[in-house]
Amino acid sequence: MNFKSVFRVAGFTLLVEAVSMLLPMVVALYYGEDPTPFLKTIGIMLVVCLIPVLGFRNQHKFFAREGFFSVGLIWVLSGVFGALPFWFSGQFGSYVDCFFETISGFTTTGSSILTAIEGLPLGLLFWRSFTHWLGGMGVLILTTALLPFLGINSTHLIRAESPGPVKSKLVPRASQSSKILYAIYLVLTVIQVICLRIAGMPLYDSLIHSFGTAGTGGFSNRNLSVGAYGNPTFEIIITIFMILFSINFALYFLILTGKVKQALKSDELRFFLGVTALATVIISVNIASSFSSYADAVRAAAFQVASIISTTGFSSVDFNRWPELSRMLLVILMFIGACAGSTGGGMKCSRILVLLRTIRCQVRSIIHPRAVSVVKLDGSPLSDSTVRTIHTYSATYIFITFASALVVGLDNFSFGTTLTAVITCVSNVGPGLEAVGPMGNFAAFSPLSKIVLSFCMILGRLEIFPILVLFSRSAWKRS
Repeated sequence: MNFKSVFRVAGFTLLVEAVSMLLPMVVALYYGEDPTPFLKTIGIMLVVCLIPVLGFRNQHKFFAREGFFSVGLIWVLSGVFGALPFWFSGQFGSYVDCFFETISGFTTTGSSILTAIEGLPLGLLFWRSFTHWLGGMGVLILTTALLPFLGINSTHLIRAESPGPVKSKLVPRASQSSKILYAIYLVLTVIQVICLRIAGMPLYDSLIHSFGTAGTGGFSNRNLSVGAYGNPTFEIIITIFMILFSINFALYFLILTGKVKQALKSDELRFFLGVTALATVIISVNIASSFSSYADAVRAAAFQVASIISTTGFSSVDFNRWPELSRMLLVILMFIGACAGSTGGGMKCSRILVLLRTIRCQVRSIIHPRAVSVVKLDGSPLSDSTVRTIHTYSATYIFITFASALVVGLDNFSFGTTLTAVITCVSNVGPGLEAVGPMGNFAAFSPLSKIVLSFCMILGRLEIFPILVLFSRSAWKRS
């Protein structure tokens, strides 16, 4: 393990995080609030990150092992240092709560321990939501875009951090791919801010909710989330953008380069849109009797379906009160998640699609033993190693979910609360059911459960293996 390169990358990434805190500090100053929490944090981070940045030279020995190890380590450290403004503000009861809230932000989960949001300082709330935007596309992808002089092969970093079973670059150079991704990400965010402003939402609120939508995170500056506004136009705009940010960003690149037909032929895109539409129809019919008109039921269903399958976690109504069919369908959508290569979480539609096609091939091989059945995606056959990796990931995903639920179960909450709390954290969704529903929070959990759930969020965001590398004894060996 080339620890010098790993620590140098970590130092640069923490430096980017420290610089990012200048924006919420400016917001705090604008609203006449105390900027001390951010000043202290930035000072500490500069001291810590400049040691590896200035002390270690570029080394070219940086391979997949170093990439996975770096990504896992950096995401943990980002949460550790990103929690300091919350801790220094004195608004949180313990550092564990600060860590939970920060990890929830960076992993774009949106689960919260806060019981009253609207009374917090605006600069602090801005940082809370800005972590969504930073973590949505990936902190390390931002670093490789801004700092191509790292002197390492950043492809291994992008492969380890980017969500999805198949990793590919948009252009030959990884740093250029990062810039393209973040350009698309920024433009879509700005367009949403403009749309919300035109619809009448205040600028500060527009930024907060656009950060949450772009990163598919779901932190709001209102206690009742988007439902606090009672504005159908806001809900429609946010619904559209939650879906847009759930689509593989590589498809946007294809569209921008004139390859529209190729983008629209994506099997995963069709599957994602089909599941979203079907779930919306079923839930609309199921909840219609609870609304004054069918149009209101469709709008509420579409918003919550988009919010859950995109793993954003915003709420316009308390879906915890919906019929059991609708609630169970939302839990299934938590597992499915968004498209690979998007800012969304979950198992990813591409993996679910491959698993379904693997089952179909297995059934065919039983009926026709001599036939050759191949699993395909977008018309191309997948290699056995890719299919095997998807199966391994899916099994590990389920194992970690139930193993974590056993630990969280020590708090003696109901089965629904415990299981959906873990599912929503591993899938980076945000709200669950019952006590952790859209009108609830995670404040009542023990420190142990909060730590377990925090690591569930990181495991889900990084798709498990980069974090497991940290606990592998062989990864710590120098050779």
